Amino acid sequence: MRRHIPSTQALACFEAAARHESYTRAAQELALTQSAVSRQVLALEDQLGVQLFRRTRHGVTLSEAGRHYSKQIARWLQGLERDTLDVMAHQGHGGSLSLAAVPTFATRWLIPRLPLLASEHPEIMVHIETQTRPFLFPDSGYDAALYAGTPEQVANWPGVQAQMLMQEDVIPVCSPRLLERAAPRGRGRAHSTISPEAIARLPLLQQSTRPYGWRQWFDAMGVDAPRALDGPRYELFSMIAVAAAMGLGVALVPPMLIEAEMARGDLIVACNRPLRGERAYYLVSPAQQPTPVLSAFSQWLARATGQIPGTEDRPRDPPFIA
Repeated sequence: MRRHIPSTQALACFEAAARHESYTRAAQELALTQSAVSRQVLALEDQLGVQLFRRTRHGVTLSEAGRHYSKQIARWLQGLERDTLDVMAHQGHGGSLSLAAVPTFATRWLIPRLPLLASEHPEIMVHIETQTRPFLFPDSGYDAALYAGTPEQVANWPGVQAQMLMQEDVIPVCSPRLLERAAPRGRGRAHSTISPEAIARLPLLQQSTRPYGWRQWFDAMGVDAPRALDGPRYELFSMIAVAAAMGLGVALVPPMLIEAEMARGDLIVACNRPLRGERAYYLVSPAQQPTPVLSAFSQWLARATGQIPGTEDRPRDPPFIA
């Protein structure tokens, strides 16, 4: 017998009472009486041997132990509810994958390709939440993560295994109007690229998470660019892509994250000189035997990113126009 696992009813009453810091409001939420909630919480405290609430003349407040325990129980109950709904939805077939992902990659690369996953694996349901930093999987409730980082950062992530998906190559892009104004005389068409030296004279859009991105690009091109660190800063690729499309300057971004803008013609390649970045995208998961759902997702990702030669499922990047 697992004598140290409280009843679900007691945990649900405690979680609601902790969230509201009120037995009355917890009872209203759970369609119980206030005394029933109080009895469940008292029974839980007796089982734990720990005071979870302090009783006052005005009601109850969480103790320090109760505050910590409530966070863990809330996460556990949410996971239990999610897994129960998944089993009900799939009638025992297939399963779900709880995925932590960097936001721009999830929004601009992964989600547009989920219909391909659904056509191949209709039994798999993918839940996605934002997470940009390494974390401990046992404490998170995630099955895997789509992470952007350097090989050293991935190697220092404890207790995980990583599958490299693609490198983060970057290239200068801008709006057609900006490029048309910057093109040399006689080459005023919007689809004529310009030299790195000409790029150095244009407004440069900076990404705050990669503050030396332009400096690295100009150094690789062998160009002296005194204004390489100047320009407005944006945190996300999605922000900098919109700013570039609005004609505010030239952005240095991975083409795979601006496929929609390039397909519409909102953004075009300003200088066809890509640079391999320091970072790459990885599928990171706990260092243990993966579940069948995670294995199927991992294999699909390998095909979608071209890691298995000749089986790339993702839409092609718009061609670079020389």
